[in-house]
Amino acid sequence: MNSKFITIEGIEGAGKSTQLAFIQRYLTEQGKTLTITREPGGTNLGEQIRTLLLTPTKDGMASDTELLLMFAARAEHVAQVIKPALERGDWVLSDRFTDATFAYQGGGRGINQQRIAEIADWTLNGLQPDLTLLFDLTVELGQQRVLSRNEGIDRFEQEKIEFFQRIRDCYLERAKQDPNRIKILDASQSITDIESQIAKILDEMM
Repeated sequence: MNSKFITIEGIEGAGKSTQLAFIQRYLTEQGKTLTITREPGGTNLGEQIRTLLLTPTKDGMASDTELLLMFAARAEHVAQVIKPALERGDWVLSDRFTDATFAYQGGGRGINQQRIAEIADWTLNGLQPDLTLLFDLTVELGQQRVLSRNEGIDRFEQEKIEFFQRIRDCYLERAKQDPNRIKILDASQSITDIESQIAKILDEMM
């Protein structure tokens, strides 16, 4: 089957949602059958876990609890959505996947990367994206964009700037280690310029 698994990643404010719509439209125009999904979430159970993870609480959440909830949602997501879609020949496009856990829970929270890798190996059985688009921009610009939305901020978005700098650094390090899969896009550019970057990468993939 000519199925492909594409993920999009980036810090808060990187414009992933805007570009997700472009990627969907572009691939559909090329005749691809798509399954669009997101993490945490993607299933009924996953969306309930998403609410637990994103809703601010006065008691907070232990980092290990956060990590395990992420992988619980992901295990369901892979079993119920991603693998079935790939098996029937769909191209799967997911807003975030395991790279986000290495960046947010590893880089941001400081959880040992090897522990995350071990849980990933156990839950994913070798599944990883064929292509990951990393939308990169400075943390300061990302925060400006988040605040300009005039929306309520979630439990992650309320973290301090140092938290997001660690996340960005981790994303860039993962891209350095796996340049064939993780492609960095300059998310500070105009929407049109970013779309051109994406189209070039997708054309090379197809």
